Amino acid sequence: MKLAVIPARGGSKRIPRKNIKLFNGKPMIAWSIEAAKSSGLFERIIVSTDDSEIAEIAKQWGAETPFMRPEELSNDHAGTTPVIAHATQWALAQGMDVEAVCCIYATAPFVKVDDLKRGWESLISDDWDFAFSVTDFAAPIFRAFKETESGGIEMFYPEYFSTRSQDLPVALHDAGQFYWGRPAAWIESKRIFDQRSKPVLIPRWRVQDIDTPDDWARAEIIAPVIMER
Repeated sequence: MKLAVIPARGGSKRIPRKNIKLFNGKPMIAWSIEAAKSSGLFERIIVSTDDSEIAEIAKQWGAETPFMRPEELSNDHAGTTPVIAHATQWALAQGMDVEAVCCIYATAPFVKVDDLKRGWESLISDDWDFAFSVTDFAAPIFRAFKETESGGIEMFYPEYFSTRSQDLPVALHDAGQFYWGRPAAWIESKRIFDQRSKPVLIPRWRVQDIDTPDDWARAEIIAPVIMER
């Protein structure tokens, strides 16, 4: 069986209650739940939360909340991998024959069914540990620079100052939407950003991380365009 796990703790600080705050007419988490349901990929869709209100809203939109996330996995320092490992171990302890676990972020309103399907197909295309959503940087990172203490600038990679942009490698980053993984990979805390992970490319124009109020505002602006397609 394939299991979807949506992590959604209650203690968001930069955007209070962001997992259930209304976004384009629905609680934010509802978009991830609906995408998982519409995909037809998952036998179970579980929300891992420490918050009773989030749990209730998740159930209203069709997800399960069969356990409350333990306190040690609900603080500001808890990473995604231990949270998904906990849910995976719970499922195995219930006797479920879990083939793969897909983490879908609660704040991924632009996740598409077709991308989830491509992620699954990518995972099983070879002996991959993970397959996850990525996109490309808007500008070449090898020509990036920073401000110095004196107020000037300094390149991170000065050796590429004269290199044409089209001659530089395409750099990718996490799109923050979904992460397919083998149960053992989650439980053994294997590193996602590694050679045993398959990237699933998402167009840059429909990727928006939502961590700050500015992120939220930008997501609201581009939502009508993305959600019409």
